[in-house]
Amino acid sequence: MVSNEAFHQQLEQIQNVIDRQASNSFKIKGWAVTLIVVVLLFRSKDIHLAAAFIPLAGFWYLDSYYLRQEKKFRALYDDIRKERPDTEKELFSMKTDDVEDDVEDIRELAFSKSIKWFYGTIAGLLVVYSVIVLSNGMGWING
Repeated sequence: MVSNEAFHQQLEQIQNVIDRQASNSFKIKGWAVTLIVVVLLFRSKDIHLAAAFIPLAGFWYLDSYYLRQEKKFRALYDDIRKERPDTEKELFSMKTDDVEDDVEDIRELAFSKSIKWFYGTIAGLLVVYSVIVLSNGMGWING
């Protein structure tokens, strides 16, 4: 039987990891916007607009990865909360192998509402901006 104090410490430890994962996701979104704006500001040719899609894709993937990690630790938290108070099985283990199948894969999470709308909006704005810049350079606008 796991002591009540050890049980609560283990849940608190997992909650701290969940909080860090959520914080990482928030920071990644900030860095994504910052880097994309910097790429757009420092482009020397119109063709360099495509370079803005590189950090977009990278941060989209990274944010999906951290969301998956967060969900795995949430599943581990629930697993421990529901099933482990009566056993000392792997006390303080942070292994998420047992809950791996309970969480969507990165591709599915990349197109979940919270991720898809954030990065999809940025991608849409980049496409519109690129079309405007390129059409202006070709004399289609103000020509």
